Amino acid sequence: MDSINFNDIFKSSILEKTSSFSIVDSLIGLLVAFVVGLFVYFVYKKTFSGVIYSHTYNISLIIMTMATALIIMGISSNVLLSLGMVGALSIVRFRTPIKDPIDIVYMFWAIVAGILCGAGFIPLAIVGSILIGLVFIIFINKITIENPYLLVIKYEDISVENSLQHVVSGHTKKHVIKSKSVMPGDDYEVTYEIRVKEADMDFINHISTIDGVKSAIMLSYDGNFTA
Repeated sequence: MDSINFNDIFKSSILEKTSSFSIVDSLIGLLVAFVVGLFVYFVYKKTFSGVIYSHTYNISLIIMTMATALIIMGISSNVLLSLGMVGALSIVRFRTPIKDPIDIVYMFWAIVAGILCGAGFIPLAIVGSILIGLVFIIFINKITIENPYLLVIKYEDISVENSLQHVVSGHTKKHVIKSKSVMPGDDYEVTYEIRVKEADMDFINHISTIDGVKSAIMLSYDGNFTA
């Protein structure tokens, strides 16, 4: 009668997976994922141009890079585990809204870098991350884009429209009417999208002095407008 020992019991499962597991390669992959995630962290912090900086979101980019690398290491040598992982992740729903589209790009960057580190494509992850970081730094910090303004004018006499058009045309590089409405009490409101000339903001005071104009305000915005 053949005896069954410990190795025979776990021969087809635990020991085989353990023997194919390289702790050195895994540590190298996780370490590189951490370094790349740290690089993503500093690029995001340097290029952030929003209103409220979220330190927790930035930290999550580092963790996301390492966690993605860890998942790829686990499923790369087991087809069944990879299918199970895909099924498990497919039911995950993220409820936190992403307000700035650029934050989604950083999140995708962290995930892609983690996949490359976990799959062993470390040089590609490093070179690709450096190039992406340079693109972010150059296009966000070095290249300035002139945001337009919204000029909202309320007036009570339709006859002043020609005067308004003349003043706006003479003091702006580009302008277009975004909306025009009639308000209760026979008042009118017109909204221009304008791009002002260099340091020429005084014309709004001139508009306010036109007879029939009740108010004139100028707002800076990011180019999205809903009438």
